Amino acid sequence: MQLPASRIEVMNFLGKDVDSLIEEYLKPIETNWQPSDFLPVSDSADFLPDIKLLQESCRELPYDYIAVLVGDTITEEALPTYESWLMRVEGVNPENPSGWSRWVRWWTAEENRHGDLLNKYLYLSGRVDMRAMETSTQYLLADGFDIGTGADPYRNFVYTSFQELATNISHRRTATLSKQYGNNVLSKICGRIASDEMRHYKAYKTFVSRIFEVDPSEMMLALEDMMRKKIVMPAHFLRESGVEMGKTFSHFSDAAQRLGVYTTMDYIEILEGLLADWQIGDMLGLNEQAEKGRDYLMALPGRLRRIAERTRIPQLEYEFSWISR
Repeated sequence: MQLPASRIEVMNFLGKDVDSLIEEYLKPIETNWQPSDFLPVSDSADFLPDIKLLQESCRELPYDYIAVLVGDTITEEALPTYESWLMRVEGVNPENPSGWSRWVRWWTAEENRHGDLLNKYLYLSGRVDMRAMETSTQYLLADGFDIGTGADPYRNFVYTSFQELATNISHRRTATLSKQYGNNVLSKICGRIASDEMRHYKAYKTFVSRIFEVDPSEMMLALEDMMRKKIVMPAHFLRESGVEMGKTFSHFSDAAQRLGVYTTMDYIEILEGLLADWQIGDMLGLNEQAEKGRDYLMALPGRLRRIAERTRIPQLEYEFSWISR
């Protein structure tokens, strides 16, 4: 994908302020939460009794809920792929210790705790075949993923803005459900992860807002292109051993829809919210092609809503290899 030279100029211009945004949207490591804050303490005399209590609290969690939690965990554990992807974006210089590369590293460091915590929790829960889950994680890392952004920073920031809010919704809903199921510890875990995702969403949304201020037409065209392709989840290549690529993710998505953790309507509402926050309908200074892109974007939520209203949620329960019966 041949990018306009202005992309790098804009990234260099905005990169001067990224260090201050790190202070605003990411937390100091020394004061941040760590996975061990939520788990039984291994050198405590209460370690084994605490594990027993943890397993009892997980015993009645529904099948679809465990499936969604495992899929979310695998997604979070694929962080090495996401960092290597963002480090090759135009305008990000891995050799520069500040600016965009610093943002990518510090964002990755915060995100990395999510997979660590969920993995350890699931291991202790007694509900998951860890080897099967770990195999899926290795496949996801090995297969990589294609989200249609290439090395374009504009498309990448559209994607991360959308995806961070989607993961916030998913983790926030799993927090609500686990509380309803009487598992307050898991609810706190999912809620804390959701809080991180919301901060990250606000950061990436801010990056796009600033690009719109200095390069509105090109940013509009990048947004239009991403929405025409449709935003796919990072784990859309998710698979299990012996299962064709794509099928596992489809069943994972069905489980999330049945639970109401993340639905087609959520996708549409995220789009509507971003269009409003970026003031797409009132954007000025656009060239002719970008104006046509804006018209497409403003009509898109209504079109997607009509399709969603005709779509039924599959009720067939799939038997995941990850889940111990």
